[in-house]
Amino acid sequence: MQKRSRNPQQQSMFSGLEEMLNPKDPLYQLAHKIPWEELQRGFSKYYVEFGRPAKETRLMISLLILKQIYDLGDEDLVKQWTQNPYWQYLGGQEQFQWKLPCDPSEMSHFRKRIGEEGVQRIFKLSVDLHGNKDVAEAEVVVDTTVQEKNITFPTDTKLYRKVAAKCIEIARDENIELRRSYRRTIPKLIFAQRGRNRPRGYKKAIKAQRKLKTIAGRLVREIERKLPVQQQERYAEQLNLFKRVLEQQRSDKNKIYSLHEPHVYCISKGKEHKKYEYGSKVSIAMTKKSAIIVSAMNLEKNVYDGKTLPAVLQDIERHTGKRPEVVIVDQGYRGKQQIEETRIISAKELRKKLSKYEKQKTRKRLRRRAAIEPVISHLKSEFRLARNYLKGVVGDHLNVLMAAAAFNIKKWLNKVASLIFLFFSSRENRLFLAHHC
Repeated sequence: MQKRSRNPQQQSMFSGLEEMLNPKDPLYQLAHKIPWEELQRGFSKYYVEFGRPAKETRLMISLLILKQIYDLGDEDLVKQWTQNPYWQYLGGQEQFQWKLPCDPSEMSHFRKRIGEEGVQRIFKLSVDLHGNKDVAEAEVVVDTTVQEKNITFPTDTKLYRKVAAKCIEIARDENIELRRSYRRTIPKLIFAQRGRNRPRGYKKAIKAQRKLKTIAGRLVREIERKLPVQQQERYAEQLNLFKRVLEQQRSDKNKIYSLHEPHVYCISKGKEHKKYEYGSKVSIAMTKKSAIIVSAMNLEKNVYDGKTLPAVLQDIERHTGKRPEVVIVDQGYRGKQQIEETRIISAKELRKKLSKYEKQKTRKRLRRRAAIEPVISHLKSEFRLARNYLKGVVGDHLNVLMAAAAFNIKKWLNKVASLIFLFFSSRENRLFLAHHC
């Protein structure tokens, strides 16, 4: 159930936030720029008409935006919200509040409530902030990167240990008496791994790893035998996952790298400092001149970059209302030259027989293509794309969209701040000249 809106005619005997704050501040102007009533109507379908009233939609959307812009966790976000009046004004508060806006866990509940569709609305809003002129450019730049998941570096030893620990946990929850719990044996086998990188300890570590795999297999089979019939369906998916971990080989495809995030896959991007990354591939598209992100997609499978372009073009058209005429890409997309009416330009174009003017124009386009690399770097270092802490495939989609939306909104805030600075600096110069001349 949504909370009823307050009466805007009600006045306070003290001055409210609107009178206290600087109207030239970018966050103040953002509060008036966002169409909150339209968002309220769009998000109303995620609520029911009965039950306890939920937090206001404007408050929760503003918290999601602030979380990504300032790279904060849910706990830190709600604490800092009580100290910043501009954040409270963006969330629709009329008076300064001292108490927390919500419990940190409510942020997670709200993300689950609105899902990918709701976050798509927020991303569309961030694109529309910049106006149709800057967004609907004929040429865009597209590239892919990796969104790493918040998992430990996967090794067979870690996975076998976790399988054994999960089996012991299931046995405890279901009151299953195991023949042997291996509570003292498993820590010794883990301790034996400390010398894996030394000549003398390597054989001992490998032997301990094989023993640990044998123990994990014994526990899985014993749990299957002794598990009550009414509980077998409940743990069927979990036990099948354990079996996949124990059966997978080094050269297998679609391996399991994490028990709590089994959808994670291994990606090799050819980086010198990081050969493999574990997470999901992300496609980012930005306009060529204004550098506004018009598409951000999480790819559930590690597909070839060229095969992602049709879906990216549809996503751009959905957010901008116009399909780009030219897409500029790197060599990772080689093999694609045309998709319907859209032309694909890469470094391969320079090898063709072109006129001097066409080659010069192509070189300028390819130089501009490199501008997407710092944009991806900003997304990772400032807007929480470097490591995804949200759970599941849905969490991957939400994190990418919110990072891109935060980048666009931050770009708009910087633009407003620079315009205000230019206005006041030019005004001061005019006053100085009028006074001294």
